[in-house]
Amino acid sequence: MAVFEYIGKSAGGKTVKGVMDVESVRALKAALRREKVFLTEYKQTTAGKGSKGRVKAGKAQTAGSSDIDVQELLTRITPMDIAEMTRQLATLQKAGVPLVDSMSAIVEQTENSKLKRVLSQVRTDLNEGTAFSRSLGKHPKVFNSTYANMVRAGESSGNLDLVLQRLADFTEAQVRLRNKIVGAMTYPVIMLIISVFIVGAMMVLVVPKITIMFEDLGADLPFITKALIFTSDILSSWWPLLTAAAVGLFILFNRWRTSEEGAKKWDRFLLKVPVLGDLVRKIAIARFARTLSTLLSSGVPLLAAMEIVENVVDNTVLAAVLSEARVAIREGDTISGPLKRSDEFPPMVVHMVAIGERTGELENMLKNVSDSYENQVDTKVNALTSILEPIMIVGMGIVVAFLVAAILLPMMQLTSAVSG
Repeated sequence: MAVFEYIGKSAGGKTVKGVMDVESVRALKAALRREKVFLTEYKQTTAGKGSKGRVKAGKAQTAGSSDIDVQELLTRITPMDIAEMTRQLATLQKAGVPLVDSMSAIVEQTENSKLKRVLSQVRTDLNEGTAFSRSLGKHPKVFNSTYANMVRAGESSGNLDLVLQRLADFTEAQVRLRNKIVGAMTYPVIMLIISVFIVGAMMVLVVPKITIMFEDLGADLPFITKALIFTSDILSSWWPLLTAAAVGLFILFNRWRTSEEGAKKWDRFLLKVPVLGDLVRKIAIARFARTLSTLLSSGVPLLAAMEIVENVVDNTVLAAVLSEARVAIREGDTISGPLKRSDEFPPMVVHMVAIGERTGELENMLKNVSDSYENQVDTKVNALTSILEPIMIVGMGIVVAFLVAAILLPMMQLTSAVSG
C-alpha cells in the first residue's frame, strides 16, 4: 500500500490538502470522489523509499512530467517537530486512545509535509501489523537509534506513554542545549564575517586607488604603508587563486577530519585546546549522561544503551572510552572503572557514576550529572561570548588603526614637506 499526498478542489471551490494511504491512484481518485473532492495534484511515497515528484492529475507519469516543488525541497524535519509530535502522541496514549487512531490524529494535525508523509507510512505499517518500533526504524533519518530503541523498550514493558513522554523531554533538552550554543555563537560569527568582508573590500577596491596617488607623487612611503600596499596588491591580483586555494584546503581538511585517523587526531586536539576543549568535553559529557539516563530509565538494556551513547557524544576519543567500557561491562566490570582509567572523564563524573552503580540509582545520578553539566555549558558559553565580543572589538580597532595610519602617515609627510 502506498501513501499519497494530494491537493484537490472541493465542491465549493476550496483547495483541499491531505495524505491518504490507498492501493493506487485510481483508488485515491475514487476515495476523494466519495468525499466530493476533485484531485488536481498528488505525490506518491512508498514506505522506506523516497517520494516521487508532484504530478498533475490527468497527466501521464512520463519522464519530465513531474514538477519540482521548491517548498518541498526547502522543508526539513527538525528535532523540535519530532519533540512536539512525540509529546502529542504520549498524551493520546496516556488517554487510552489506540495507537493507530493516535497516529491518524497526529497525521491530520501535522503541518510539516515531510513529517506528515513519514507518519503516514508508519500508520500504514501499523495497520499491516508491523511493530511500532520496527516501523519507526524504517526511517533512520527521522527517528534515530535512540528513539527507536526507547520505543521498543516501551512496547516490551507496556509503558509506551511514559517512554514517549521521556523521549519528548529528552529531545527538547537536546534542542535547548544546541540552541544555547548556536545562539551564543551567532553574533560573534556574523561580526567576524562582516569584518572580513569590509576589510577585504577596502583592500581590493579602496587601497589600490590611494596607492596610485602615492606612486604619482613619488614620495618615500613609510614601512606600514608599503606593507598595506603589498598586501593589497596580492589580494587584488591573486584573489581568484587565493579563493580557490582556500576552498581546496578546506575540502582537503574536511576529508582528513572525517577519515578514521584524522577524526581521532582532530578530536583529541579539540579536547586539548584551552577554553574550547573544556567546553567540548562538557557538552559531550552532558549528552552522554542525559542519553544514558533516559535510555536506562525507559528500560533499554545497559549494553544496548552504551552502544547508542557512543554515537551521541560526537567525539571519537570519548566514544572509544565508552566502547571500552561496554566491552568491560560485558566481561563483568563496572562503567566507572573504564571511565576512571581513561582520564578523559572528570573525577566528579566518575565518582557519581560509581555511587549510582553501588546504590542502584544510576539513572538518577546520570540525570544529576547531565543537569549539572548543561548548566556549566550554559555558563561557559555565556562567559565565552562576553569575552569574544570585546576581543573582536579590539581586533577590529587594531585593523582600522593600521589602515588609517598606513593612509594618513604619507599624507602627513607630504603636507609637512609642502609646508617646509
